[in-house]
Amino acid sequence: MDIPDRMRAPADVAVPAGAAPGLTVSPLPRQSGLRAAGEVSLATRAIWQRALDQAVREGEDVYYLELSAVTFVDVAGAGVLAEAARRLEPGRRIVLRRPPSVLPRIMDMFWPGLPGIEVSAS
Repeated sequence: MDIPDRMRAPADVAVPAGAAPGLTVSPLPRQSGLRAAGEVSLATRAIWQRALDQAVREGEDVYYLELSAVTFVDVAGAGVLAEAARRLEPGRRIVLRRPPSVLPRIMDMFWPGLPGIEVSAS
C-alpha cells in the first residue's frame, strides 16, 4: 500500500531507524518531587507509572512534578496521573509545574475537579 504524499516525511527530515521516544526522570534538588523530560506515551508508560507510584509512596503533603521539558503526554499517561491522584491520602497533592499545555486540558476533559492535582505555571 502506498503512503499518500501528505503523510510522508519530507526528504530532508532524518528519522533514525529504530528511534523511540524517551522519558527521563530525576529527583528535584531540595524538595520532594521529580523532573521529567521527554514524552509520556505507550513506549514510556512504565517509567511514568514508576515515577507516579513513587509520588504516592513518598507520603509528602506536596509532591512536585517539574514537567517543563515534557513534550508530549497521551491520554493514557494522563490517566496514570489521575489514578495516582486518586490513591493519595486526603490533604495530599501533586503539583504539576509547567506541564505541556495539553495535559491540563486532558485532565479537565476526562477528570474534571479531581482532587490531589494542582497545576502551577511557575
